[in-house]
Amino acid sequence: MNILFLTLSRFTSLNDRGIYPDLVRKFCREGHQMYVVAPMERKFKKQGGLFREENLTLIKIKTLNLQQSGVIEKGLAYLMLEFQFKQAIKKYLSKVRFDLVLYSTPPINITKAVEYVKKRDNSTTYLLLKDIYPQAAVDDGIFDGNGPIYKYFRRQEKKLYQLSDYIGCMSQANVDYLIRHNPEIPLNKLEVNPNSIEPLEVPVQDFEKDAFRKKHGIPEDALILIYGGNLGKSQGIEFYLDIMKMKAGDERFFFIAVGSGSAFGQIKRFIDENKIANALLISYLPKQEFDVMVALSDVGLVFLNSYFTVPNFPSRMLSYMDQKKPVLAATDKVTDLGNIITENKFGYWSLHGDMESFNKNLELLFKNKSELSHMGQIANQFLQKHFNVDVSFQLIESKI
Repeated sequence: MNILFLTLSRFTSLNDRGIYPDLVRKFCREGHQMYVVAPMERKFKKQGGLFREENLTLIKIKTLNLQQSGVIEKGLAYLMLEFQFKQAIKKYLSKVRFDLVLYSTPPINITKAVEYVKKRDNSTTYLLLKDIYPQAAVDDGIFDGNGPIYKYFRRQEKKLYQLSDYIGCMSQANVDYLIRHNPEIPLNKLEVNPNSIEPLEVPVQDFEKDAFRKKHGIPEDALILIYGGNLGKSQGIEFYLDIMKMKAGDERFFFIAVGSGSAFGQIKRFIDENKIANALLISYLPKQEFDVMVALSDVGLVFLNSYFTVPNFPSRMLSYMDQKKPVLAATDKVTDLGNIITENKFGYWSLHGDMESFNKNLELLFKNKSELSHMGQIANQFLQKHFNVDVSFQLIESKI
């Protein structure tokens, strides 16, 4: 089959790793012809165009900066995407007929591009719902929930749901949210299609772990807690800083943060100004290098700000589970991530901001260090069964 995938992912090749590259690679391995349209932001100073690799045809369209840019440029970039996607399809793929159009949020304002292909080719359309926008932006305080910007994007959101033959949600909490707030969506459109990856454990030897600890001055018995991904407002980084301050000088714990985002500088200044010796901040790492860092650590951290009214499910947690690490999460009440972690016994959960509960869980992890390996095995088994890319592939392929 010919499958078109519209994504904001920084796709470069079939060797990339992540929830989208892994899914595309799976479709290619199963003999499907994949056509991916993805942005090439101007900050990378590279040419766009068409690139081919085995069963993959990759079209990179030059765009304004979509990430880590000013509000005006980012807004313009998103508004232009729909036109740019559609023009790229017309320019490069006018003679290709698609059986399936696959697309993810963000963005939500790509209805015309999806509608164009659906009408032209009578394609099946499948939305991978990774962001419930614009409500997520309202939660983040980006704009008002009663203003014209919200109303514009809300109309775009409803159009996208209407245009989609199927909507794959990250978890049951997402399905329930859509049903409550969009009762016009037929129930047979909705299903749980979770964030999923191709599992790939990174083997590290004991001498590598010892060398890593010596390099960064980490005590032999300290619990290494790693947090990776976006470092920003949505994660409620202030709570993470409060945790580090509370445990500053406590040699039983060592904190590693890896990533990029609006709060990176804030974290760096906090560590420097408070002279926190048991913390390490590392800028963005490629997926393969990040996985090695996780493998060298003991516990994976997940944070989501407590103000969220939209259920989120950070894909970064899968990296911890992939490397057989237990998960310690502090999130809002509406996500079901905490229930999944605790009910399946591969970690602990606290309400974001509840320092007493979080500290209790930290102490439990240290006290039960001998159980961490077992908890990590459970996490990996759960990943293999529920968050394996094979699950997503089979759900999508069955619709065609």
